[in-house]
Amino acid sequence: MVLPDMPKAYIAAWLQNQVFAAAPEIPNARGTRPDVADSITITDNRSGESLEIPIENGGVDAAKWRDLLPGVWFHDPGFATTSNAASSITDLNGIDGILRYRGYPIEQLAEQSNFLEVAYLLIHGELPNQDEYDNWAHEITHHTYVHENFRKRFNDAFHYNAHPMGMLVSGIAGLSTFYPEAKEIEDPEIRMKQIVRLIAKVPTLAAAAYRYSQGLPFIFPDNNLPYAANFLSMMYRVAKPSFEADPVLTKALDLLFILHADHEQNCSTTAARVVGSSHADPYSSVAAGCAALYGPRHGGANEAVLNMLNDIGSYDQIDDFIESVKRGEGRLMGFGHRVYKSYDPRATLIKKAAHDVFEVTGRNPMLDMALKLEEVALSDEYFISRNLYPNVDFYSGLIYQSMGFPTEMFTVLFAIGRTAGWLAHWKEMLEQNSRIARPRQLYVGEGERPFVPMAERSA
Repeated sequence: MVLPDMPKAYIAAWLQNQVFAAAPEIPNARGTRPDVADSITITDNRSGESLEIPIENGGVDAAKWRDLLPGVWFHDPGFATTSNAASSITDLNGIDGILRYRGYPIEQLAEQSNFLEVAYLLIHGELPNQDEYDNWAHEITHHTYVHENFRKRFNDAFHYNAHPMGMLVSGIAGLSTFYPEAKEIEDPEIRMKQIVRLIAKVPTLAAAAYRYSQGLPFIFPDNNLPYAANFLSMMYRVAKPSFEADPVLTKALDLLFILHADHEQNCSTTAARVVGSSHADPYSSVAAGCAALYGPRHGGANEAVLNMLNDIGSYDQIDDFIESVKRGEGRLMGFGHRVYKSYDPRATLIKKAAHDVFEVTGRNPMLDMALKLEEVALSDEYFISRNLYPNVDFYSGLIYQSMGFPTEMFTVLFAIGRTAGWLAHWKEMLEQNSRIARPRQLYVGEGERPFVPMAERSA
């Protein structure tokens, strides 16, 4: 193909096709072929110059392309084939359905660990020993309170029907004004202090947002309770000096925090990293991640599942609904994923937790509908051929609903777990001395044209 007279957008698209032309011959994203070099060669047909670039860790160095083709940019809306970070936090292989935090399979962490231990792992890179864990849990437990001036203003600043997620975004950003030293991001001790504060205080802000939306008084943290149980106490305690959460429900909530803790370079993590790349304080970066999660295309999937089940109406309507989806008349929510091309490993864990929760709360009739929907979809070639397997959101909304959380709180709960992941990426990015985020664009607007005075412009 000859490039000289082609617009930049077409050149960029063509280049991307060259980069990934060999992909179908590779067994999977991590696979190699022993008979070829782990590299890609690009040729500029305008000059005849060629450049061979090694493939390292499944990627190629974009700076090499820039050396050969200055002023020509890859056009990749949504960054679907672009890496913006070299990270050692989460290993996600969507083709094989693998999710690992710092190398540990999510299945093992879900069964043998707890959220605070996983948060330590994400932040520090290694699992803690007993002393390290005790100190970590103590620090977080004793930073759960928010300043009284902040609490009063936080409650009075919003309309009576304010969305809890909007309140959480504002509350996290507002905390930066109470901790001005957080701007000293080059100091490791100050950095860690803010990380502890955020992991500790986000549940407090989340519960406060819920209580305010329900017209209920603020409940102070109970530092005698574990992390998840303390959050449930701040949510639901009424006129009692203490709160005893059912251990099954506490365990299920802790599990959901673990499963939501990180998921590689998703929309909200990218937002947090982009803001953090400007050397903003961690409260601003986490608020940015929270704001991205607020969008229904990112954090609202489990609510969409419940809406879908409500629309289906009853168990005996499942088959008709499936057929309507295949005719293009509806969407199967909670199935398929931007990254996973097989079963989401988190979905299996949540499905089991859902059964445990319903043993305590009573059977949710929507569970039978969900199980039937999953059974039909997993046996239908239409959905199998499109890699539409249940994802983490398919059962999580049912658990939240059965535990008494209103749908407006679903994304807030997501944010509590994901805060640890956002902070791990923020910390890693600073330690790598990453450059400020500054993507390029393909300009498609008007060329140069003269200014026309107001009186001479047409109506």
